[in-house]
Amino acid sequence: MATVLDLKQGQKGVIKEFADFMLPIKLLELGCLPGNTVELVQIAPLKDPIYINVNGSHIAIRRSLAKQIELEITEDPLSL
Repeated sequence: MATVLDLKQGQKGVIKEFADFMLPIKLLELGCLPGNTVELVQIAPLKDPIYINVNGSHIAIRRSLAKQIELEITEDPLSL
C-alpha cells in the first residue's frame, strides 16, 4: 500500500490506516484521520520535512512519520 511518502508534489490520496498506532495526537487533532484527503504541497530542500495539506491545514511532518500513514492515491497531478 502507498504512503504519504510516495506522493508526488500536488498529488492527493485518501488516508486508509496507520502502520504504527503511536501517531502523535497533534496530527489526529489536525484532521489526519482515516477517510480524509491528503495533498503533498512541498518537499523541503534537504528532503525533510515534507509539507502536506489535510482538510485545509498545512502540516510539516518528518519523512519517517509520513512513511507510517498509508493511503490510496486518488489524483495524479500530471493527468490534470
